[in-house]
Order: sequence, then structure tokens, then C-alpha cells
Amino acid sequence: MSRIVDFFGVDVAAGAGVDWRGLVDEQHCPFIERKCYKVRKSSPEVSIGTCTVEYGRSGDPIMICPSRLLERRQIFVDCLHLLRSHLPGNELHTVAEVAIPGGSVDYFLASVRDGRVVDFVGIELQTMDTTGTVWPERQRLLRSIGIDVDDADVLSAKPYGMNWKHTAKTTLIQMHHKIGTFDHLNRHLVLVLQDRLLDYMSGEFAFDHMNEANTGDPMHFHAYRLARGKEGSRLALGTRLSTDVSGIAECLGLQAEANVEMEAVTRVIESKLSADTLFNPA
Repeated sequence: MSRIVDFFGVDVAAGAGVDWRGLVDEQHCPFIERKCYKVRKSSPEVSIGTCTVEYGRSGDPIMICPSRLLERRQIFVDCLHLLRSHLPGNELHTVAEVAIPGGSVDYFLASVRDGRVVDFVGIELQTMDTTGTVWPERQRLLRSIGIDVDDADVLSAKPYGMNWKHTAKTTLIQMHHKIGTFDHLNRHLVLVLQDRLLDYMSGEFAFDHMNEANTGDPMHFHAYRLARGKEGSRLALGTRLSTDVSGIAECLGLQAEANVEMEAVTRVIESKLSADTLFNPA
């Protein structure tokens, strides 16, 4: 039995009547509305398509693809309150991959009037990095739904695991590198992650100083759980925490850094605005 929970965006347990062969042939990710970008190194034309897997003795689902967090675009709706200068009549845009000092930010939710950015929130997505390979589990799933695959893949004893420590520490370091910019600009940065990853961070790093979500803080954590329903698993916002620059530094025992000016960031966002970035929650 395969331990794949979500495959090309479809909940396997609730996937009765799904054209699985068509799904595998199309390799379409419904969360990013294009071909799944997770491919095999040995066969880059083949998308792996694994969004969520079971892991641990409990078999609880763990998201392993950041795109899984884009379900229903709910994460953007849950950041609207952080747009302090947004007014009725402004357009909302979601702009991907904006470069700032310290790296790039996955998404900016921007409030735009007459083509000019009046406010924005930075949004970073983080799911678990895996060790080993999930490929044999994928192939077992395909065989279980009647698709021919190689016996060698199905019988493979190669396991997969979760790289908890590396994922958590790397994520916090990246937030430390970027939060100074947002604090300097008096704007918010939101880290969107699964509740199980936040639980691990809270246990392994200094989190006692974190606040319940406070709009006065520049750094926010939005932790989502996968809630089971009749139509499969859906994202549900659970814990929200926040802190300031020194709070992120305290997690790692580091010092915060100063960054850039407002105009430099808004200029990059404005250069990426188009009809395709216009926010559509449907």
C-alpha cells in the first residue's frame, strides 16, 4: 500500500472516479495551474506529482511540496489584514519571486491603485524537505490504481524520511536574512508552513518569546493543518504567531541586519504586475 496522500493535487483516499491515467499523462498541478515542476533528475520529463505523504508511526500527512499550500489561495486571504494601507477599490495582485537583499521572496501580496503599489506583504512558503526517495511509493500508488510500472520500482526497499533539523534551521536563517528589510520598510513578512513543522521548530529552537499574532510585529508565522473532510483533506489555518527582528535573531542566537529602501522593493513588484498576477481567489 502506498503512503501517498495527495497526488497531482488529488486526495488519493477521496479520488473515486478520477481519471488517474490522464492525470499522470497531463502531469498538471492544480495549485500552480501548470505542469508539476517536481521532476526526476534521471528523467526530467517525468513529474513526480507527490504533494503530501504519510509519515511516522501515526501515519499523519506531511506536505512535501510548497505548492500544496496554495490550495484555494487561502493563504493570501489570510494575509489581507496585514495590508494596512489597502483601501476599497484597490486591486490585489500576487507577484511571485521578488528579489530583495537576503534572497528572493516566494510571493508578494500587493495592494495596487492606478498601477502603483501602495502596500504589500511578503509571503514565504515552506514544507518539509525529504531524505531518500518517494519514487517507490509513487510507483506503488500507480500500480494500485491499475497503471503498469516496473517491478524494480515497486519492490524497491529505498525509504524516505523527513529532514526536520535541516528544514527548520535553514528556514529560520532565511527569515533572519529577510526580516530586516521588511522591518526597515514597516511591512510584514509571513512564513506559511504546516503545523507539524512549526511544532518541531517550537521544540528545537527558542520560541518562548513569540507573541500571539500581533499586527505590530513584522514577522508572522501562519501554520496550517490538513483537515480531513468528505471531499478529502483541506488546508485549515491553525496557529498564528509573530515576533520582531530581534525575536528571529533570538531563535538562532544571531544579530539582525539593516536592508533596503521602500522604492527599490515597490519598483520590482510594479515591474511584474500584469493581468496574470491579479488576485483571483476562485
